[in-house]
Amino acid sequence: KREKAQQEIELRKKKIEEDLKIDNIENKFATHYDAVEQQLKSSTIGLVTLDEMKAKQEHIVREREKKLAQKKAEKEKERQKEIEAK
Repeated sequence: KREKAQQEIELRKKKIEEDLKIDNIENKFATHYDAVEQQLKSSTIGLVTLDEMKAKQEHIVREREKKLAQKKAEKEKERQKEIEAK
């Protein structure tokens, strides 16, 4: 019983290490940047002032960060539920 618990803990540790592994920092931010850039392009049509462009970009970045934070919180809740279930 104790050995089984230790094995589960080791598997969780390995999974967390894989999730947190930083292979290439540029790759982690590339998708975030691409999504923001695409949304910015679709929301700005025609001529806009620099201030308008910066305001829209700032708004889009904030929204994207909120979504990422929500996803992270949901994953953490799921992990806690899995741990509590066992």
